[in-house]
Amino acid sequence: MGTYIIKRLLFMIPVFFGITLISFLVIHLAPGNPLTEQLGLNPRVSMASRVMLEKLYGLDKPILVQYLDWIKKIATLNFGLSFTSNHEPVIIEIERTIGITIIINSLAILFIFILSIPLGAMAAVKQNSLFDRITTVIVFIGFAAPSFWVALLLIIFFGINLGVLPVGGITSIGYNYFPWWDKLLDVARHLAMPVFVAGFGGIAGLSRYLKGNMIEAYSQDYITTARAKGLKESVVIYRHALKNALIPFITILGLSVPGLIGGSVIIETIFDINGMGRLFYQSVLARDYPTIMGILVIGAVLTLLGNLIADVAYALVDPRLRK
Repeated sequence: MGTYIIKRLLFMIPVFFGITLISFLVIHLAPGNPLTEQLGLNPRVSMASRVMLEKLYGLDKPILVQYLDWIKKIATLNFGLSFTSNHEPVIIEIERTIGITIIINSLAILFIFILSIPLGAMAAVKQNSLFDRITTVIVFIGFAAPSFWVALLLIIFFGINLGVLPVGGITSIGYNYFPWWDKLLDVARHLAMPVFVAGFGGIAGLSRYLKGNMIEAYSQDYITTARAKGLKESVVIYRHALKNALIPFITILGLSVPGLIGGSVIIETIFDINGMGRLFYQSVLARDYPTIMGILVIGAVLTLLGNLIADVAYALVDPRLRK
């Protein structure tokens, strides 16, 4: 098992460099640059000043040279300075925003895992029943509904019409003066809608995927053998069929991590959450290359770690991979 994990870690190194290189090239191919956003068409800025700023930011060098300079800084965890007006170190901006993004995505993954497995298993056991038809309709809605549209509906219904949930932010006014249990409840109320929106589409897809795996498992010979031994139906379902159906499900769950991180841009913008997704959106608009690349690096690392966890979990479930 240790050898398997080491091989997966070594494989992540060239993948990481490939991701960063492609990302670096793509953001520099986009029209405009930080100077365009900062200076605009200001006639008071001379060409000499523009050239001086390009040299200061390193934008006068070829793209590959800029990438190599950036990689050298990343090796020492130096993400550089932001090109925006505050010129803060990128690592400080990321540290200030990454926590809430990780919390939302972690809760969304837990939400997906807790609901999609029982929904998919029950839909397979009760195939063509009323429960299966109802969940199928909900799943199709989850597939078709864009996350921003679902978020706006939740804000209108729960936040405006009913007034039971806050429509944005993470904490209420006077949060610092609340007792600890009210603080916990206040944060939970603020996170309820963002976490639901982040996990809704994942639950829809993974529950259907698990249902298909369960139905396929029912047709296997080992299920017939287990029933012939006189085992209880619950043992046949959850110990034999479900365990084998989870093998590909774990891989799909690990691959859903990039989608959740990408979805943070929309969710955090709509719900006015000062997270890494919103910072990324603002950095793209400002052509803030160091911040964009810093966030992409964090996203790439989290994605690779999510895939590694999925591979390890896959190996734990399937003994053949450990060999």
